[in-house]
Amino acid sequence: MKDTVIITVFDRDDQRHDLDAPTDMGMSVMELCKSYELPVEGTCGGMALCASCHVYVLSQHELPEPTDDELAMLDQAFFVRENSRLGCQLKIREEMEGLELKLAPVSQ
Repeated sequence: MKDTVIITVFDRDDQRHDLDAPTDMGMSVMELCKSYELPVEGTCGGMALCASCHVYVLSQHELPEPTDDELAMLDQAFFVRENSRLGCQLKIREEMEGLELKLAPVSQ
């Protein structure tokens, strides 16, 4: 079993960040982004209540289906696309090696 995987995150300025993501800590994509000081708020603390960790999944990885809570929050978020997910709901797993994400724009 791999201890870390590489997850690529494109920030809002399209800068590429290749992040070492631990697979053995139960960390979410939101927490990973925050640990690298990328501009992800995570205001609700990862409870799928705010959409401030909204990301677009760019790669073709099979991810767990969104929960009803995640879908309800995305229904209220700005700039939602078919590939939208909440980073707080994506727990890092070994199968995410090479996952590519883009931070969604913030509402202004």
